[in-house]
Amino acid sequence: MGSIAKAAVLAFAGALAAAGLALAQDAPVATAPAAAPRPPAAPRPAAAATAPSNRPAVPHRAAPATARPAAPSAPGLAAYVPVLPIQPSGARLAPGEPLPPAELEAFVDGVVRDAMAESHIAGVAVSVVQNGQVALKKGYGFAGLAPARRVDPDRTLFRIGDISRTFTWITLMREVEAGRIRLEAPVNLYLPEQLQVRDQGYRTPVKVANLLDHSAGFEDRALGHLYENRYQRERPLADYLRQERPRRVHAPGEISSYSNYGAALAGEAVSYVAQKPFERLAEDEIFVPLRLAHTTFRENRPAKAGLPAPMPAALVADISDGYAWTAAGFQARPYEFIGHIAPAASASSTAGDMARYMVALLNGGALDGAAIYAPRTALAFRTPLRATPPGINGWAHGFMVYELPGGRRGFGHPGSTLSFKSNLVVIPELGLGIFVSANTETGRDLAARLPGRILEQFYAPPQAFPRPGDPALVRERGRYQGYYVSTRRAYGGLEAFVTRLRSGAWARVSSGGRLATSGREGVRTWVPEGDPAAGRFVAASGVGRLDFNLRGGRATGYVASDNFGTFERTDGWRQPRALAILAALTALAAAATLGGVLLRNRREFRETSIQGRLSQIQNTQAALWLTAIALFLLWTSKSGDAAALMYGWPGPSLILASACALVAAALTLAALVALPAVWRGGRRVDSWSPLRKLGFSFTVLVYAAFSMALYGWGALTPWSG
Repeated sequence: MGSIAKAAVLAFAGALAAAGLALAQDAPVATAPAAAPRPPAAPRPAAAATAPSNRPAVPHRAAPATARPAAPSAPGLAAYVPVLPIQPSGARLAPGEPLPPAELEAFVDGVVRDAMAESHIAGVAVSVVQNGQVALKKGYGFAGLAPARRVDPDRTLFRIGDISRTFTWITLMREVEAGRIRLEAPVNLYLPEQLQVRDQGYRTPVKVANLLDHSAGFEDRALGHLYENRYQRERPLADYLRQERPRRVHAPGEISSYSNYGAALAGEAVSYVAQKPFERLAEDEIFVPLRLAHTTFRENRPAKAGLPAPMPAALVADISDGYAWTAAGFQARPYEFIGHIAPAASASSTAGDMARYMVALLNGGALDGAAIYAPRTALAFRTPLRATPPGINGWAHGFMVYELPGGRRGFGHPGSTLSFKSNLVVIPELGLGIFVSANTETGRDLAARLPGRILEQFYAPPQAFPRPGDPALVRERGRYQGYYVSTRRAYGGLEAFVTRLRSGAWARVSSGGRLATSGREGVRTWVPEGDPAAGRFVAASGVGRLDFNLRGGRATGYVASDNFGTFERTDGWRQPRALAILAALTALAAAATLGGVLLRNRREFRETSIQGRLSQIQNTQAALWLTAIALFLLWTSKSGDAAALMYGWPGPSLILASACALVAAALTLAALVALPAVWRGGRRVDSWSPLRKLGFSFTVLVYAAFSMALYGWGALTPWSG
């Protein structure tokens, strides 16, 4: 009996940890390009030894190699570009000095190929532009393995995930320019009645601007519906928005919390106002004018009534497969259907088209005589909507603001699907744009860090990492240490249970004066930026930042550089550790109960009639609790694959685990009500012994505590999958 209980304790605690670290979701997490310790400078290769490049011989617009970054052509943008201080000594290049193409290619080759080998990435596409020219455009590895297809930067289509919504923001701002949409107006003015955002207890309406800075206050739900692996399950955008309506969990404008639903709602609003399907709108207003011939929101599927037309046949053959790395090697995943939420994530593009797009972004929306938005919109895409502390993204009208190595500032957006990991960053003061996309789920770190690595290599002075800790922080550890849960999660049902496990992070202060945060992204270390009691931290290695909200001398939450959500401090009983302890005690009590049936002395079977019925309830509870825990462990063992989790959500194991726990919790309530009767009636000759009464009472209280915890976590709702 003891070994059974011990095994259950260890297994369930391990399962909780695994569920918190292994479950993946769609949207990007690590966004600000992190700067890793700087490697030695790449040597300048001789011209004859330069590796063959796909870089075009003719740039988009000719510019002298030594020219300073071109001033924005759109009026009003010059006011945005900061006056640069004197470049600190040690940087490879001055602000006006362009990247040397051969050195850039050699450096990117080294970074990308190392990442592909270490992280097992099948294929990568990269493009870099500067001063209106393409400085680098290259494909690495394979777009397909059976048969083998090399990545072609001008032809191979990668899914760019959340970068798609930058096109959505452009279409939205074009309607603002035309006066047909107002940013400060309720979004319901621009939606059909059946899609309008409901009050749900909030008096303040959701404004259009709230969608641009992700402050609408929606919960974030994704499992089972954000991606589909069968085109038969695809549905129109309007149907998706109506059927998958999220809860409103914060007042509009209160905090930023990244929302796929909000971006899709913005796309629907634009489509409704323009009276044109969203896919066609993006083509007419962006892709055709900029000549992005290999960029589309349309997907590779048969034509289906009620849905937008599928991807043109001319592009289908060039789609890259998406991959997962497994013990057996690369595993091709099914095509990811995201068309039902197209404005948020369904675009596909090439490195070549993204190069043209970045040139347009850097040139105020203009390229080759075509302008897709006005100068005031160009300025808006570089101006944060929200006032945030230094180093924290303020959402520049939908675009993400990046703090970069060398004190640079950029804007753009990361992108993530189940298999593809991408990033797009433009730095106006350098006239520089960087795009990278990987077709394997393990490419997240490469996509997040490559832009920062390029900036660090060429435009930032060398820095010694890691930054030293501050011993004074040790005295302030009580302010910060604890468990924090992101607001970017589901707030009800089984998805709330799972995402609460995966969205949390521990904050601990080391004896060396560093703050360590540990969550599904691993462990990151931070050092105080100034006074340790002020709540500002900078990454020990890199440019990331944390800003803590302090109240009464204690942190109530913090925001990271990407500002995808606020991490809120939680009470002890809401922590996974508390849930694991209660699960362990429940497993121990259940095992002891069933073991007692086999080992109990015959005299211990003396009981009153109510004790007899409660004994049967107790045995049933024990079996149910152990079954629930075992089923949860079974589900956890199969939930490491993000795609399997998304497409198979919630799965029979999790539903049955929740159902067993719900019935056991209901029986616990009945036993709790009847508990006084256990102690009242019966003489010693026909009643339980005091020791057995005490054991029964302890078991009921343990089950009750576990039931309350599961209820609070949303785990007792098998119908909510």
